[in-house]
Amino acid sequence: MRPLPWLDPARLDFPPGARALDEPPGLLAAGGDLRPERLERAYALGIFPWYEDGSPILWWCPAERAVIEPSGVRISRSLRKRLRRKDYAVTMDRSFDAVIRACAGPRAGAHGTWITGEMIDAYLALHARGSAHSVEVWMNGELAGGLYGVCIGRCFFGESMFTHRTDASKIAFVHLLGQLALWNFPLVDCQVTNPHLDRLGVGAMARDAFLARIAHLVTLPGPTNPWQMGYVWPTGTGEARSPERGR
Repeated sequence: MRPLPWLDPARLDFPPGARALDEPPGLLAAGGDLRPERLERAYALGIFPWYEDGSPILWWCPAERAVIEPSGVRISRSLRKRLRRKDYAVTMDRSFDAVIRACAGPRAGAHGTWITGEMIDAYLALHARGSAHSVEVWMNGELAGGLYGVCIGRCFFGESMFTHRTDASKIAFVHLLGQLALWNFPLVDCQVTNPHLDRLGVGAMARDAFLARIAHLVTLPGPTNPWQMGYVWPTGTGEARSPERGR
């Protein structure tokens, strides 16, 4: 088996994503650090960190990537009905800290979390730089669900989502895609697919195709900060309200 490369903390270099191991699937490198510049470099190259507390930092680039085009979201009849009820409010970047800590919280059937204290601190630093963003869903004045991820250029790299109320994370996801469509984002990376994402229309893209696609997208100018949710789910047959487009 090919030895796993260890990153030099003094350099921001990564091995090419195509050199990721077949076993464990997609493992590319270990070591380095989580400083913002390294994280931004990693995402621009289609690489993301994923490891448990107590282990070295591990970097991944899977052979198949879970992706979705913002216009390709699949909305079930029950979710469509839920969206029309309008008993929620959706914001962006209002409570990034609370969102990432909720994503790190315990989940049914899961033991522990990969969102360690070190990871939380790293993404808070990215958020402060304007590279990491959150979507919040509020119900009765309380945070009911949300998600966060990283934006490089005109590609959004989703990291995690959570829900405390039925469908709240789906509401966040639908509104994120609606807003990104208004900003002319062609692609959203969801890393690794699961049944929840499958039902929302997320599909697989081969690594080579994914890396070639984002190589251009990450060089494009993204929306200007601050990020604000202007997309509104339509109440009838009309179009959703459109905010001013990003640059």
